Amino acid sequence: MSNTRQADGRLHEDQLLNFLVNALDEEVSITLGDNAQITFEEICEVLVGACADGTSISTLCENSTDSPRANAVLYHLRTKFELDQLEQVGTTLLQRDVLGVLPKQVEVVADLHLRPYYGDEDDTEGLYHSEAKRGTTAFHAYATLYARVKNKRYTLAVRRLVDGDTASSVLAEFFGILDGLDLSVKAVYLDRGFYDSKCLTLLQAHNYAYVMPIVRWGKTIKQELSEGWSRVIQHDLTAKLDGHSWTVEFPVYLDCTYQNGRYDEHGVARHGYAADAPFIETPRDARYHYAKRFGIEASYRLSEQTIATTTTQNPAVRLLYVVVSLVLQNVWRYLHWEYVATPRRGGRRLWEWSYKEFTNMVRRAAWTALAVRRAVPANRPPDDRFVR
Repeated sequence: MSNTRQADGRLHEDQLLNFLVNALDEEVSITLGDNAQITFEEICEVLVGACADGTSISTLCENSTDSPRANAVLYHLRTKFELDQLEQVGTTLLQRDVLGVLPKQVEVVADLHLRPYYGDEDDTEGLYHSEAKRGTTAFHAYATLYARVKNKRYTLAVRRLVDGDTASSVLAEFFGILDGLDLSVKAVYLDRGFYDSKCLTLLQAHNYAYVMPIVRWGKTIKQELSEGWSRVIQHDLTAKLDGHSWTVEFPVYLDCTYQNGRYDEHGVARHGYAADAPFIETPRDARYHYAKRFGIEASYRLSEQTIATTTTQNPAVRLLYVVVSLVLQNVWRYLHWEYVATPRRGGRRLWEWSYKEFTNMVRRAAWTALAVRRAVPANRPPDDRFVR
């Protein structure tokens, strides 16, 4: 859709859809062929609409009278995208606008996200296998890198995980991305999936401040977490690589609190955090600062709401849907800050504009552009009960 609307001091639904489609069209380069009965702009329109609607491309196209055929869209999505290219383009898309609104110093969060696979056990090639979770050991897995700025989360990179990928290899790749950006890293927050000697070695080599929860490996740490009160101890892990081994030492902040019936639990709750940061002096500091990363889970909940549904096992298509769902969030935060927030002395005023309202606007714009069906056939005229 290429409507041109005169500026009137407002962001309209069709403009939001245009913004998203233009971003995809400009950054993604694929060749459809001279005989193609569809344009890439039309593919992008359907793709954005399906993600914003949280439905499948087939359903959206079948319910629309002015959209390309679903088979044509799905054919090009399956055959025109390569995984390596898509990961690079995905990173470019995610960083496209947000880098301009990030401060020079940011907190970053790396996370591993596993989407359970419940299909045929013999059809799990190319999936990521891990310990049992939610009734399966096979997952569509993704690693994400976020920048956290005053409770706002901007995705900077996403990559698909397969068997053989390790937390340290993912972290090294993410650090390489950070090294290429004009940003200073205040601290790195990691989930427990990154708790191992190689990741800790990487953090120390880059001299990054960090916080992450520990895993109860070995008798020593299990004993420390079963007795005593809040304290700081020194701990170490041994790493092995290509026949060489080394020991990495780091402080562990053991935070102890009384449950007092919270979540129907009683007694003492003990949590350990591997942390090395100038702003962390006590175990309570470690717990407080690590709690900041919990907001990242909200990004996953939002992503689950705005991702096109599919039954395909094509990894490129599934990754594309994840990228678009994360781009939707980045664009919302970028537009909210740059266009909706009111500049004023002392900081911008953020007017209320929820992510749900944003995606509803994009959804309605896509429905209008694709002429989604707004009525269904009836075998007789509606009677007076349908009139008011």
